[in-house]
Formats: sequence, structure tokens, C-alpha cells
Amino acid sequence: MPEVSIRVAIIDSGVNAGHPHIGGVAGGIAIDQDGGLHDDYVDRLGHGTAVTAAIKEKAPDAELYAVKVFDRTLSTQITSLVRAIDWAADARMHLANLSLGTSRPEHEDVLRAAIERAAACGLFIVAARDDGGVRWLPGSLPGVIPVQLDWTCPRDMHRVLEVEGATVFRASGFARPIDGVPPERNLNGISFAVANMTGAIARSLHGKPRASLTAIIDALVHAQHL
Repeated sequence: MPEVSIRVAIIDSGVNAGHPHIGGVAGGIAIDQDGGLHDDYVDRLGHGTAVTAAIKEKAPDAELYAVKVFDRTLSTQITSLVRAIDWAADARMHLANLSLGTSRPEHEDVLRAAIERAAACGLFIVAARDDGGVRWLPGSLPGVIPVQLDWTCPRDMHRVLEVEGATVFRASGFARPIDGVPPERNLNGISFAVANMTGAIARSLHGKPRASLTAIIDALVHAQHL
């Protein structure tokens, strides 16, 4: 029986599939401000491409799908974000990388409902829990794999800790290296901590696409000590 590839939806600014750090994607979609679907998932900002490159580096066998919610700026509507999560769930993705979020509490209920729908379809969301003292949604909600930024963590590692009774993962905020560009001059920040963690999770899921959230967390806790 052929091995099932791990499918990862990258909800961001799209992907330039021809970039040498990408080497193609399995597919993609664009979602406009009203939640409508389009075929143009080309990245005009570079952020989604850099996020995808970090995931690809750690999980080269994963199937990557661009889910474009940003076009000319790194901002979108909650309608588009929820539609993106639902699209990924309906498309039977295993993971969704959310290198974005909102701090507005009025969006909590609609995001909580989207997470529940995703979980029912076997989709796990990786997102920022907090950064700079700001609590982010949906990364701080139950059912999401929460990530914090750790500038001291090597890019090929992750760290695990308990925060307010929940398991939280910390990862490097540096993007995949570019020859001749110092890491601090390259794109960096919490977005890339999430992407680096998504890559680690996709790699750990290789050959185990139906693992439970508990099993994923247990495997990542164990991997930290290897």
C-alpha cells in the first residue's frame, strides 16, 4: 500500500512555486476579502514563499498547498481567514500553517468554531500563541498547536514547555538561510517560528498521517530530547 504524503496548507500570501527553495507545490487557491475562491495564488509579497521554504526544508516529502489570503499587504478579513481554514479542512489537509493571527477578542467565537470543524476533518492548525505580550487567535485557543518565538533555539530544533497548563512549543524565528544574506537581514519573527514548527511536525507525521493531536504532541516532546 503506497505511503500517504502529509498535506500542508500554508495560509499566507501565496507561493512563488518556481523559487529554488520551493521546487513546486501540489496546488493552491486564493481567497478574496469576501471569501470568494480564485486560482491566482502567486505571492506578490514574498512572505508566503519564505514561510513555505522553511517548511519545505524540514519536510521535503510533504505535499504543500498555497492558500492565499494576503495580496498586496499582510492584512485580511476574518471572513477570509475562516474560509481558508474551512477550505483546508474540506480538502483533507493534515496540517495548516498559520503564520498570522488576530488579537481582537470579538473574533474568538468564529475562530473557535472553525477549529472545531477542522478537527472533525482531521486537520491540525499550527499558529502563534502569543508574541511581545500580545495573545493571538487562533493560536491561543484549545485544539491548536501553539508556538512561541525563541531566538536562542537553533533552526533544526524545538523546545517544549508548559504554559498555563498547556503544552507550548518554541522555535527559531529565523527564515531559511539565503547565501550571502545575514540571518538578521533576512525575513524573521514569529511567522517563521510557526513555519519552522510546522515543518518539524510534518516531518514527524511522515508515514503517520492519521495520528491524533495527543500523539503528535507526545512525539514532539520526545523529539526535543533526541
